[in-house]
Amino acid sequence: MPDIGSVWGELGGDPALLARVSTVVRPGALPARLPVRELARACVGACALAAAELGAHRAGRAGVPRVTVDDGAVATAFTGERHLLVDGRATQTFAPLSRFWRTADGWVRTHANYPHHRARLLRALDVREDPAVVESALRDRSALEVEETVYAAGGLAVALRTPAEWAGHDQAAALATRPLVEHVRLDTTRARALPPLDGTPLLPAAGLRVLDLTRVLAGPVATRTLALLGADVLRLDAPHLPELPDQHADTGFGKRSATLDLAAGGDRFEELLAAADVVVTGYRPGALDRFGLSPEALAERRPGLVVAQVSAWGAYGPWGGRRGFDSLVQVATGIAAAEGSPQRPGALPAQALDHGTGYLLAAAVLRALTEQAYGDAAGRGRLVRLALARTAAWLQDGSHRPEDDAAAHGEGADADGGEAPGAGVRAVPYDGPGPWLAETDSPVGRLRYARPAVSFADGPHDWARPPGPWGADAARW
Repeated sequence: MPDIGSVWGELGGDPALLARVSTVVRPGALPARLPVRELARACVGACALAAAELGAHRAGRAGVPRVTVDDGAVATAFTGERHLLVDGRATQTFAPLSRFWRTADGWVRTHANYPHHRARLLRALDVREDPAVVESALRDRSALEVEETVYAAGGLAVALRTPAEWAGHDQAAALATRPLVEHVRLDTTRARALPPLDGTPLLPAAGLRVLDLTRVLAGPVATRTLALLGADVLRLDAPHLPELPDQHADTGFGKRSATLDLAAGGDRFEELLAAADVVVTGYRPGALDRFGLSPEALAERRPGLVVAQVSAWGAYGPWGGRRGFDSLVQVATGIAAAEGSPQRPGALPAQALDHGTGYLLAAAVLRALTEQAYGDAAGRGRLVRLALARTAAWLQDGSHRPEDDAAAHGEGADADGGEAPGAGVRAVPYDGPGPWLAETDSPVGRLRYARPAVSFADGPHDWARPPGPWGADAARW
């Protein structure tokens, strides 16, 4: 069962700090057969505790600020892209060709939100862009054949597997040998000292510069969280790969967005890297290596750097170089089968692998910064690495979900499964996302959006700036 204690241990945190976490349990939030609410709560709680810990160190406080994790705020944030309104217009989460399809022997799920992925899917199937035509083309093929054919063409399709079928897959075996959060020392150089903090709100990442080389959705969630905590986050994208506007609006809070051709703009990137404290990457493993952006190459040019990587399947195993998204990982790992019925696959109530992994990635960065500046082995560049498929295994490990009987437990009891001993827990009804939605004007229009889920005493309650248009900022600090 996912819980904050286990993930805090994976992050290398002091278990005594878990007593600083209080939980507001809201039965009915993120309903699922698998313990999605518990996973979401653990990821956000660990991130908030990591932020509070770093903030206390930098502010010279004797104690770590109290952390509150509210299931309502967490559930709203995990479904934030569904709540986003732009000038009153609802956003589109998935394109028409991103869905489940019947095959001759089962089901396959495709992902075609981006134009280049959609074109590759259609080319692999040799069909025009018409859902009825795609459906007909898939009906007589096996799911595994479709999976391999589409991937060979650079597209995205995954065959539905049961949990048992995935357990027998070589990629699952590779994932099983890895921790949820991987930590690697990159060099022995002392990191830059973090200046002390004062004032309110307490911004643990203030003064830190973060290069954001991520796309969809876990990486942007991580960097959006670092921006909330005060970091100067500059997202860089290739000019020929524009982001989907609504997706950019959802994950662009607190950040600046610039375009840079890494092949032609190497000097500019080196200037940015020289002043960066953190680099976060979210492309498939190896995709950025040809630009000299492997963790080792980055650390060699900028000693003491924290590098954070997130991928779909992990940077190892037979699927280590494959593209992937949350919806596809759910299908491959057996989650869609577990959440569905014999008649049709299902899905989690949120893109929980993306969001959960994003908060874990931000937490890992914060803990790496704390260890660099205040740990027993201070300094040294660090690599932290997570994978959606590894988060999926954590969700499914011991996947019995406790009954929603938290109201029967008193303050401090284990009210909803997996809470840290001594943590304050209270149960209240969940009446929907309303209290955790806000509105603001922005350069892209009037936005309704989900408030931040990360919360600790004296910490920030919202982002310092709304999102702007994709690529509208200069590629400079």
